[in-house]
Amino acid sequence: MKHALHIDDAEVELSAIRAQGPGGQNVNKVSSAIQLRFDVAGSSLPDDVKQRWLQSGDGRLTQEGVFILKAQRHRTKEANRVDAWARLYETLDLYAKPPKPRKATKPTYGSVQRRLEGKAMQSKIKSGRRKDAAD
Repeated sequence: MKHALHIDDAEVELSAIRAQGPGGQNVNKVSSAIQLRFDVAGSSLPDDVKQRWLQSGDGRLTQEGVFILKAQRHRTKEANRVDAWARLYETLDLYAKPPKPRKATKPTYGSVQRRLEGKAMQSKIKSGRRKDAAD
């Protein structure tokens, strides 16, 4: 799949860690999960993409601007490595495009009329509760 932006391999740190969950006898011996660390703040990405990513509030970002991803869906280290890269690019694609600007819209004529009719009816109800000053 073609991506708009490219991340250099040198900017990403991959390390093998032990996966969680069931795994039988091998679970405590084999490190098949992959932890991917990507320094967003210090990367070669365009500044606008960095800003959108850092201000996104993503829980996988540290306070220093390092994106940490754990890939453990598959049983093999190689499959998890491929999955980690795919998920990194998936996340990058979210912040690569600037958000669409909001277009201000006007209320329809009918909605304005309904609102005014409702206000008039409420006013009539409340004025009916009032005691006349003449009494």
